Parts: sequence; C-alpha cells; structure tokens
Amino acid sequence: MATTTDSVASAEAPMEESAAEAARAAARARESSRFPYRTIAMGVVGSIVMLLAAPGAAGTLVRDPIIGTGPLSWMRYGHGHVLSTAVLYVGFALVVWAWVRLGRYVLAGRIGTKPILVAAFAWMAPLLIAPPLFTRDVFSYLGQGAQLLHGLNPYDYGPAALDVLPDVVQNVHPLWQTTPAPYGPLFLLVAKNVVGITGNNMIAGVILTRLVLLLGLAGMLWALPRLVRHLGGRLPVTMWLAVASPMTVIHLVGGPHNDLLMLAFLTIGVWAALEHKHALAIALVTIGMLIKPTAAIALPFLVWVWANHLPGEESLFRRFVKAVTPSLAIFGVVFTAGTWVSLGSFNLGWVTGLQAPQIIANWLNFPTGLGEVAHTLVNFVVDVPVSPFVTVARGLAWMALLGVMVWQWWKARHGGREAILRMAITLLAVALFAPPTLPWYLTWGFVVASAFAWRRIHLAAMVAVSVFLVLVYYPTGEQSLYDWWFIIGVIAASLYGAASLWKPDPLGLVAAWRRRGDQFTSDTEDTPQTGRESEHPTTPTSRATS
Repeated sequence: MATTTDSVASAEAPMEESAAEAARAAARARESSRFPYRTIAMGVVGSIVMLLAAPGAAGTLVRDPIIGTGPLSWMRYGHGHVLSTAVLYVGFALVVWAWVRLGRYVLAGRIGTKPILVAAFAWMAPLLIAPPLFTRDVFSYLGQGAQLLHGLNPYDYGPAALDVLPDVVQNVHPLWQTTPAPYGPLFLLVAKNVVGITGNNMIAGVILTRLVLLLGLAGMLWALPRLVRHLGGRLPVTMWLAVASPMTVIHLVGGPHNDLLMLAFLTIGVWAALEHKHALAIALVTIGMLIKPTAAIALPFLVWVWANHLPGEESLFRRFVKAVTPSLAIFGVVFTAGTWVSLGSFNLGWVTGLQAPQIIANWLNFPTGLGEVAHTLVNFVVDVPVSPFVTVARGLAWMALLGVMVWQWWKARHGGREAILRMAITLLAVALFAPPTLPWYLTWGFVVASAFAWRRIHLAAMVAVSVFLVLVYYPTGEQSLYDWWFIIGVIAASLYGAASLWKPDPLGLVAAWRRRGDQFTSDTEDTPQTGRESEHPTTPTSRATS
C-alpha cells in the first residue's frame, strides 16, 4: 500500500511541477505585457524640458526669427543662458533616468520590444523641432548642400565662398566656414535637396534634415531584429541599446547627425551578407560609404562572409579570390555611379576632403590625449609647442590602428558571427584611434554590436559611456573636454547612471529623502495601499526609490 501511495505521489509531483512552471510562465507573460507608462512619461517630460530650454542653451541661430530681440531673448544671454543650460541638463537627466529604468525592466524580462520603441519615439518627438542639441553639424550640412545647389564644389571650398543664402552661410561654425566637406557625395546630394526646399529658412532646414535622417532610423529598425536572429542577441536589449539610448535619441536625432543614415545601409548590408545576398550587401554598404566614408571599413569583412558561403571544398584562398573579384566589381560600379549622380561628374575631391576633420584635436581621441599628456610633462621642464607631440602620437596610432585592422580582418576569415563581431570591433577602434574622435562616431560599432548577446555588466558600462559621450560636449555644440571640474561631474554622473542599472538609487539618496519626510508624517496620515503594480522590475516595494 505504501508503495502504491508513493508511486501515485511520484507521478503527481511532475504534474504539480509542470503546473507550477506553466503558472510562472503565465505570470511572466502577464508581467511582460505591462506597459511602463510612468517611465515613458518621465522621458517625454525630459524631452519637452530640453525642447523648451534649447532656444537659449543649444545650437542657436545667429539671427533667430523666433526669439530675436523679443521678450524671450534673455534666454540666450548672461544669467538667462546659464538658467537655460541648467534646465536643459535637468531635461537630459530625466531622459537618462527613464532610459535606465527601462533598461532594468528589459533585463528583468518585464517588457518586450514594443514599449521600448514607443518610449524611443516619444522621447525623440519633441526633439524633432528643437534647435540642434550638443552639436552644430547640421548647419554645416546645410551650408555644404547650399554650395552644391548653387554650383560651388563643396570639396574645393568652404561655405564662406557662397555669396547667397546668408543665413545658411553665417550659421556654419567658424571652424568649418573655409573647410572642404568631409562627407560622401550622396549625402551632399541629400543636403542639396533639403536646401532646395527650405532655402534660407534655417529652422525649416534643420527640421527637414531630421525628418530625412529618420529614414535611417527606419532602416535600422528593419535590420536590427533580423540581425539579432543571426547574431544571438535579445531583441529588447538590442532596441534599448541601439534605438532608445541617449546616443541615438539625443545625438543622432536631436543633433542630428548623418551617421544615422549611414547606419541604415550598414546594418541592412550586414543582414544581407548573413542571408547570402552578397551582391546586395556590397552595394548597400558602398552606398553607406557614399554617405559617410567610414562605412567602407565593413566591406573587407563582408568579403570573408561571402567567401565562407561559397560551396565546395576549395582552399580558403581560392574562395576568397572568388568572393573579392565580384565584390570589387560591384563596389566600382556603385561607387562610380553614386559619385556621378551626386556631383554630376566623377569627382574624387571628397576623398581628400576626409583630411579636414583631422584639424579637430581633443583628448577624446586616444592618441591625441597621449600626445597632450606627454607635452604637459615635458612642458614642466621646457616650454615647447604641443603640435609635435600630438603629430607623433597620431602617427604612431595610425600604424598601430593599421595593425589592429589587419589582425581583426584576418581573425574574421571564417566568416559568420565572428566576422561581424570583428567588424564591429574595428569600427570602434577606428572611432577611437583615428583622428578625430567625436562622440557620435562610436555609434558605428555600437549599433552593430548591439545585436549580439550582452552581459549585464557590459550594459552598465554602456550606460556610463553613453551618458559621458553626450555630456562631453556642451549643449551649444562646443566641447567641454578641458573644463576639468565639469568633466569630473560628468564622470560622476556617468558612473551613477551605470550603477543605477544594477540597483535603483545606488547611493540611497531618494530613500534618505523619504525617511526624512516620514518624520513629519504620523501613522494616522498614512494612505492605504491601492494595489497598483510597481514599475520596478524586481520588487514591488521599491517603487519609491526607482
């Protein structure tokens, strides 16, 4: 009898475990269907605050038709400008806070992709009509597009040579007034058509540029889920990292930056290569290169993917030759046609224009920073100029970078995921070691890498990097890298943001504030629990500190 009872019990145990597991799965499904309304709303409030402060603190116009000398002109001068800047940073903090909260929900499996995309679009929407944030590059885009529109070669002259559209010309940063364009001819064709529509209206030009660049975001959104299936990542993590992050919301859209358009062709091209659509992949990435030349770095890696997809038992060398030959032919045709269509001739002046950004020197570029440190040490002993130190450091870095690129390319020779990972690493290496290094350049590698699997500690590091890379430039677009006290604050804020991905309120500041408030609240004043679910991804009792 005991044996029979034990048998029944042992048979029922798996059934109970199965029912418990089903119940847990159903609970997880219900949990993941909840929508983080308050978190999204927090980010929307932050974006609106940034929009309202931007006319006084961001990349404002020389002749502003909205503020001008009217009653709001105080926002652009003196204490008004300081107040506007402080308010804009408050808005930025709210956006970052919302993004980190969203990340905790993602890591806890509480939300899927839809809330992340809704949050990203909601945070971007107010910034579509804001003045340029943390950059003034869009004014250069319009100036160079105006040159092409009026028959002046942007690769021979800077916008200052243009004698029409005065508002467009005078708003280009002084550094770029006499500098040839460093962008691909296809993007200048885009800028030319924008200026052809908006003319001398700078506000309309900035807004229309953003709307055009959103096509790049659409391309990324199409490609990333497909890349995740190939590269082994989690789609919510990828979307949180590549689409909802401050690097995309504030830099690429709020900026805006043409990197967003290039990334669309890059990500779709990588997907096409993994899907055995190799001719399409080479063509798409070549088009991306005609927008932002650095996309060309991906091409040699895609050749390895093609070579490894070829059938047969031939040697790696033979398969490589079979892949590189059509790749070069496709590249040549697309490159020639794209340049001709954009410029009306096969003008390679844009290749030499790539040297123009190298006039930017700051320690965000690793070799430049090393050169400046060496100069500082030597300068304690003897007064010497900084340029030789920076030049030598950059020269050595170029040689080291070339070695890294060749090594990563060779490590990619087996194709597949490994080739794409090596490609992302190389894109990041180029952004860091090839002058100049500008914050949004790191999106080249990050967006591709976001489709891989990530550990939580690495995602926390990405929070710190993302916050840092936005704040190292002032909202006006000028760098803050040599304002050392400010940079110390930026580093502290970045580390706090990273720690917040692990634990809400890591320093206990909100909890301390609540405890202090509780001293003034009697037990009879406590409100009963409403039963509303907390948005916190782990424990419902920690809503107040999240």
